Amino acid sequence: MGVTATLSLLADAVDQAQTFVNVFVTVYTLVIFAYIITSWLRLPYSSWLNRIQRFLYDVCEPYLRLFRRLLPSLGPLDLSPMIGLIVLFLMRFVLVSILERFH
Repeated sequence: MGVTATLSLLADAVDQAQTFVNVFVTVYTLVIFAYIITSWLRLPYSSWLNRIQRFLYDVCEPYLRLFRRLLPSLGPLDLSPMIGLIVLFLMRFVLVSILERFH
């Protein structure tokens, strides 16, 4: 394999990693927003809605719980989703910046 082919493969791998990071952050952001909205709304009981809510809870709660432990209690106001999204966007920025150095 030549040097050009190796550099081409590295550039392609970096592009794929950047795309993965961007798509992951976008999808996880949408999942967190769906979790927030379903936690605000009083939905009628349905086995499908219950499964969706349970999925959103299982996916979002472990990540948001990290920030609930660190933040002081503000009564009914939960700032953990906002802090979680800020941290998620900062992580995306850092990862994309690191990957840009290899490009």
